[in-house]
Amino acid sequence: MPRTRAIPRQSLPDVITNDLRERILSGEMAEGETIRQEALAEDYDVSRMPIREALKRLDAEGLVQLTNNRGASVTMHSLSEIGEIFDLRVLLEVDLFQHAIPRMRKAGYETCERILDEMEKSYDAYDVGRWGSLNYEYHMALYAAADRGLTNEILQRVNRQSDRYVRMHLSVMEQREPAKKDHRQLLSLARAGQVQDACDLLTKHIRRTKDQLLDMVTATRNAD
Repeated sequence: MPRTRAIPRQSLPDVITNDLRERILSGEMAEGETIRQEALAEDYDVSRMPIREALKRLDAEGLVQLTNNRGASVTMHSLSEIGEIFDLRVLLEVDLFQHAIPRMRKAGYETCERILDEMEKSYDAYDVGRWGSLNYEYHMALYAAADRGLTNEILQRVNRQSDRYVRMHLSVMEQREPAKKDHRQLLSLARAGQVQDACDLLTKHIRRTKDQLLDMVTATRNAD
């Protein structure tokens, strides 16, 4: 008798967590915004229990801040914290890239090429949300050959924090063309085995985003 294939199912808190995360990363829920559990329960037509569980998970990811009296808000980072997030990206990603380049093989290059093609479609469609997820996927593909699991775990958490700012940077500051050029060049340098040049470009790529983003956030907050 054939075995039944197990179909993975998402629990209600999983679904709500994923949706709330995307609402935060996309900017639909703004930094510092108060989160009312009763209103969310109405939005999702559920009890408050899965809402509380979802908010706990997002608090652990650093996207939401829960207080002792069970209030919640979207995390609002200071300018120095935003700068620190991108400084951490430089430290972690350059280390991963440096270890990955000598170990990259044909399949890895092909994966990166496929993702780049999808990213360029998202550029043309001005689909910032899709671009954000593909950007993360591309960088992870570049570093996959490094096989450094602990560093990847730490980077995943850092990237949760940086993603909404990266999307903000792309959508507001129209940085699609420089990003496209950098991403293609990073792969080209990796193929050529030019480790130092590739790592230097990656550092410049992340720091340029950081500097432009800090200027933008400063101007936005001063205008409020």
